[in-house]
Amino acid sequence: MSKVIKVKEADAELRSRSFEEVVLGYTEEEALAEAGRCLQCKNPICSSGCPVGVDIKKFIYYITQKDYAAAYQTIREKNNFPAICGRVCPAEYQCRNACVFTKKGSPFASEKAINIHYLERFVADACMKQGTAVTASRPELSGFKVAVVGAGPAGMCCAGELARWGVKVVIFEGLHDTGGVLRYGIPPFRLPREVLDFEINELKKLDVEIIPNFIVGRTRSVKELFAEGFHAVFLGLGAGIPSFLNIPGENLGGVYSANEFLTRVNLMKAYEFPKCHTPVEVGRHVVVIGGGNTAMDAARVALRLQKMSGLEPDTTILYRRTEMEMPARRLEIEHAREEGVKFELLVNPKAFFGDKKGRVTKVRCARCELGAPDVSGRRRPVELAGSEFEMECDVAVEAIGLKANEILTKVTPEIKVDKWGDVVVDSQTMETSLKNVFAGGDIVGGEGTVIEAMGMAKRAARAIIDRLLMERKEERK
Repeated sequence: MSKVIKVKEADAELRSRSFEEVVLGYTEEEALAEAGRCLQCKNPICSSGCPVGVDIKKFIYYITQKDYAAAYQTIREKNNFPAICGRVCPAEYQCRNACVFTKKGSPFASEKAINIHYLERFVADACMKQGTAVTASRPELSGFKVAVVGAGPAGMCCAGELARWGVKVVIFEGLHDTGGVLRYGIPPFRLPREVLDFEINELKKLDVEIIPNFIVGRTRSVKELFAEGFHAVFLGLGAGIPSFLNIPGENLGGVYSANEFLTRVNLMKAYEFPKCHTPVEVGRHVVVIGGGNTAMDAARVALRLQKMSGLEPDTTILYRRTEMEMPARRLEIEHAREEGVKFELLVNPKAFFGDKKGRVTKVRCARCELGAPDVSGRRRPVELAGSEFEMECDVAVEAIGLKANEILTKVTPEIKVDKWGDVVVDSQTMETSLKNVFAGGDIVGGEGTVIEAMGMAKRAARAIIDRLLMERKEERK
């Protein structure tokens, strides 16, 4: 088997002083060499690892033939945002883990697995530079209107699917800018804004209308949208309410939720303060609590802000389990460590302490060992008696998860939710308990990946299309 072609990355020391992209992508020569490693299996099980079922074998074949437009169109048949997914999808858990070069049952992809995500990114970037047009829409459902709530991955994906059938789609977005978690949650060094903006502009070419600063559930109710002539509503609200530790000292100044911290930096561009008018504190000693991608993002952002402010970097991630149990992508953990983020594992924060001005100054923690598995299937952290210790911190970021945004569901009792506040849907159609209202993404299953949200949005769009086709058929009788 030929040698794996590793993707180039910016130097760790240099990249940790800016918000420029870290992973540089393949050159054409590198992409051709990596694509040439694909065995073109008779039964390409790699596609089974993709939540939207991209024909991976086919698009890689087109790369080997240097037909990048055909490769791009193959991807776009299933994946609305290849330039985004090629950067942020956890391929090591998904398509690459299903690659024939990965041993069956392995939790992560083998190093020998084809770098499918980087090939996808190469194709998307090549076509983005050439200004490749989106797939033309078809007119079958012209005259129908569908409202999409939320301009995040699920909402934008659903909108694109519907618009290609001629449906008039209006996206109502609560924030002043589009992209949802792609813009406010993921830093530019992982997802450059020009890439995000390109994908959104491709959506607008399909005549999708986007109305910002519009909160469905406040500005308009779902019932009012139907009264205004919308035939269906898709809820892609996301999970935007942060979870907290509920420990003493949590209300001290300098203690952030990751949601606020990253939104200030990514959406409001706090790293350009005072050019941009939303500041964010960055202390000499920063702790980030959590082990997911959000925690890695927050830590890497904090470290950059420290360096850009001329401070000696001191950013530490605190996590209750071991690195093996961390839900973050292996790549993001490696990048954080390379850039200088420290890790304190098997550590559980107990309390924050502050000064007379109400500013956080330290965190008390207890060391843990792993016990029996809990409901998540991971071994439960058990605190060790007499193991408490304290760490200096003048900024703390809690990145322990997000919950459903209930602004809409609380004023729409007809939409059934579960005990966590997530919307309950039919798993096949993604329809809620309120007729002609569908939902997908994090508002349904809790925090997930971009591509998983897109998979749900596609199921919902297909169900909406089928229903509208039936209505059109009835109209013509």
